[in-house]
Amino acid sequence: MKIELSNHAIESHRPPKASMDLFIPYEYLHEQEIQKNGVLKSVNTIFLTNKECPFKCTMCDLWRHTTDEPTPGGAIPSQIEYALNKLPEADVIKLYNSGNFFDGKAIPKSDYKAISNLIRNYQHVIVENHPKLVGSYIQEFKEMLIGTFEIAMGLETVHPDVLPKLNKQITTDLFRKSTRYINEVGVDVRAFILLNPPFLTDQAENIEWCLRSVEFAFDAGANACTIIPTRAGNGIMDKLETSGYYIPPTLTALEEVFEKALVLRAGRVFCDVWDLEKFSQCDICRDQRKERLIKMNLKQEILPAIECVCNR
Repeated sequence: MKIELSNHAIESHRPPKASMDLFIPYEYLHEQEIQKNGVLKSVNTIFLTNKECPFKCTMCDLWRHTTDEPTPGGAIPSQIEYALNKLPEADVIKLYNSGNFFDGKAIPKSDYKAISNLIRNYQHVIVENHPKLVGSYIQEFKEMLIGTFEIAMGLETVHPDVLPKLNKQITTDLFRKSTRYINEVGVDVRAFILLNPPFLTDQAENIEWCLRSVEFAFDAGANACTIIPTRAGNGIMDKLETSGYYIPPTLTALEEVFEKALVLRAGRVFCDVWDLEKFSQCDICRDQRKERLIKMNLKQEILPAIECVCNR
């Protein structure tokens, strides 16, 4: 069964978007994360509300909290100020916007100065962006910051057959070139890597290609990788699952690839534990295993496995 993966086809399977207020971020949280110098720092993460990303990736569900129209000037600074008034002080700030910080329709360039003023007390700033949207504006924004700067980009997978089917419109060569440019202007890069992307339906192969993708990202110049278990629920992914083109990752597979990636010692590796309950049906060990992964994120070392009668 052939499934069309054009922008229109992907959008046609979507459930409705959430109703958003452009002057309030859709979520914000306080956490901790180990930095590249090995020091544990406090982090404020703000999930901004803005215009939807122009790239319609097959596996993406972040569009749920976006709008269809360009973000008006002043909205993003208002969102940041709103969240910072409710969050405690922190050393690091992540401005994640369900897309691309350097997409002018999502984050107006006219707001850069106001944004930089609001986050001037942070030692390190992290935003997310598409490898295609790389240019001189990155250095322009960096020069407005007091602290250091980092850009998170989705590599997703280096599997030669799968990556083109994700509709992300990138190649491994583009990711490498974009990372090199970002590094050359003094900015760090972290890569988002998928475990069990669609169109790769053997669990052992999924672990292998996830690890290969982590290795590639570090070789390309990233100093951190986040492994994200691919989820259904965005419409097209549900169709791919029922058609046999996608299998959800298991918690065991996530643990295995995370451990193997940590063994590389090529840079920091993080495991995304959001909604992890979807990948384990065991009420006995699930919470303990999640807590183990959280601690491994912080310590960057493999901790003793959680044994369970479920054996999975």
